[in-house]
Amino acid sequence: MTTTDESTATTVAYASEPTPRLDWAALAPDVFKAMVRLDAAAGRGLDPALRELVKIRASQINHCAFCLDMHTKDALAAGESVERIVQLSAWEESRHFYTERELAALELTDAVTVLTDGFVPDEVYERAARQFEEAELAQLIAAISVINAWNRFGVTCRRTPGHYQPGQFR
Repeated sequence: MTTTDESTATTVAYASEPTPRLDWAALAPDVFKAMVRLDAAAGRGLDPALRELVKIRASQINHCAFCLDMHTKDALAAGESVERIVQLSAWEESRHFYTERELAALELTDAVTVLTDGFVPDEVYERAARQFEEAELAQLIAAISVINAWNRFGVTCRRTPGHYQPGQFR
């Protein structure tokens, strides 16, 4: 991709766009459709803004550029601020941008996404349990798990970011 900055009359050559490895959604359509249904079911009862923050955060950790593109665009279209999205990668140092519920959800997202100790620490789970009713906590755990699955499809198949339009897959 080449673009010209008219204010300085310079041309910038960006790296070429990679080709996806595999169109798994077309090759495994039943799995894709099941994932879409699972994603919808996991999100029921959760605040849409919270759900997008969780999806963005897990996608940052998993380095899923396609999902980052999708969920930041969806969050912005839904009215989320650029500042809160930008600060997600450093949420622990930017706690004042988020509510206690959001902080508990982000901490749980980090713990569920990175299972390096082989489990979610009790204190992380307990903080989330204090912020969410049991049914809502179950939905939150489901939403975190589903975005992690989507991330694994996206990263493995090298889904290309940059072309998603907000609400495209709804």
